[in-house]
Amino acid sequence: MDLSDKTVVVAGLGISGRSMVDVLRTRAAHVIGVDERKPEADLHSFDDIDWDSVDLVMTSPVFNPRTPFILEAQRRGIPVMSEVELAWLLRANNERTGKPAPWVGITGTNGKTSTTEMTSAMLTACGLTAPAVGNIGKAVSHAAIDPANDALCVELSSFQLHFTYSLALDCAAITNIADDHLDWHDGIENYAADKSKVFHGVQRALVYNADDQRVTALAQAAQTAPSCRRIGFTLGVPKSGQIGVEDGWIVDLSGIAGGKLGEPHRVAAVREFPHLCEPDGTIYPHLLADALTALALALGLGADVNRALEALRAFAPGGHRIQTVATAHVDGGTIRFVDDSKATNAHAARASLSSFAPKSVVWIAGGLAKGSRFEQLVADQAHTIKAAVIIGKDQQPMIDAFATSAPDIPTTIIDPADNETVMARAVDAAGAYATAGDVVLMAPACASMDQFVSYADRGNRFATESERWVEQHGRRG
Repeated sequence: MDLSDKTVVVAGLGISGRSMVDVLRTRAAHVIGVDERKPEADLHSFDDIDWDSVDLVMTSPVFNPRTPFILEAQRRGIPVMSEVELAWLLRANNERTGKPAPWVGITGTNGKTSTTEMTSAMLTACGLTAPAVGNIGKAVSHAAIDPANDALCVELSSFQLHFTYSLALDCAAITNIADDHLDWHDGIENYAADKSKVFHGVQRALVYNADDQRVTALAQAAQTAPSCRRIGFTLGVPKSGQIGVEDGWIVDLSGIAGGKLGEPHRVAAVREFPHLCEPDGTIYPHLLADALTALALALGLGADVNRALEALRAFAPGGHRIQTVATAHVDGGTIRFVDDSKATNAHAARASLSSFAPKSVVWIAGGLAKGSRFEQLVADQAHTIKAAVIIGKDQQPMIDAFATSAPDIPTTIIDPADNETVMARAVDAAGAYATAGDVVLMAPACASMDQFVSYADRGNRFATESERWVEQHGRRG
């Protein structure tokens, strides 16, 4: 893409925006950064843009498609692109192969980060420089122009994909699709359509959730390269063309792990991977699904199966993903405090709750609901939930869900006033419900920005307050 005579507007100077400005400064004739809040921006209002001189607009994921400046650019016929589109068009040749590094793209409502990190770990174990980038890690526009990268493992959000048009990934996966960000996309169909862009033109391996009807339909409809193989993953017994689980073993019937298409091939026992299981051996279903996805992607790119499995055995999930942050020793056993702050929607919270024994979870839930309802989630997981502590400034949807679906489950509603003490009060309330063998689980099913800086801030505060609670209450017996 020749930008030498182009004027480019970069909208939003967050991580991706700053990266785009850096990349474009040496490639475009003029780069204009616009951000209403950043002092370093060239312009601080979109009303100040001289549209007659603009050739391209590069937009941040924060701006939805109905934002006025985007509509104005489109009205004038000015292309609007994401950072991902820019990165794809500016890919550098790898210093060893002389060709652009292959991309492995991962999207979905939940599980993107863990899957991307696992895929990166497996490819790295095979001797490749294959960083996890995009929606995590280094900005993809910087990574794409680095000739030292042998492959890129790219986490792709639906926001990024909306203004992306040209991808033809080597390997791609959709982990799942559930209601989320529907206000940004203006409906589930638009949301799914943006997610499906990762499947367009896939060259080597298209990996899809065979347990998700919507994802399966998108995989079947995708227009791919003739040589591309479709690999379904399932938490059940796999069918021909799938990789799944049977009798505690990862079993492949796709041929991707060294067997033959349609013939069962035992790959490894699930218990060999500590991060996929509770201490008692109970499997975390969402992390197992992520592992199956990542394994299929890495092998689809040509990874050695033994090295890939070794890396998967050593893998530890990143912070705020079903992570034990404190343990209290009490009469009769222990109480564990588990941080799953990344569970920011009902789909993710359901997967988290389902990992634990019946009536063993004191659930800290709530936050910014984003228009979601939780009646079905509470009904489905009532057998797991012993008690609930409801936080957030948008509490009514969660309160309504318990009133409708599980009125017998005791709940404590935390006064939303005073953001600084909300987590301390929530942990104290949860600890009062917990007894030996219980888990205090923070998997809120909601976004965090109403009371916290981010889901990471929320998780860190939960960890700090859990450790405090253990110090104060956890040495009984």
